[in-house]
Amino acid sequence: MPLEAGLLDILACPACRAPLADRTADETPELLCTGDGCGLAYPVRDGIPVLLVDEARRPA
Repeated sequence: MPLEAGLLDILACPACRAPLADRTADETPELLCTGDGCGLAYPVRDGIPVLLVDEARRPA
């Protein structure tokens, strides 16, 4: 389920403040950090982004 329009404009990675890419249409919905060297993936549960670094998936 895609996020509400305009929401990505105000959200940023809590770790590095870079913009987030919307990957909510994938099998595992998440927001992916676009910052160089960060790349954390934050889960989206029931349409709500969980922007906690401890909950983020580290890049492979």
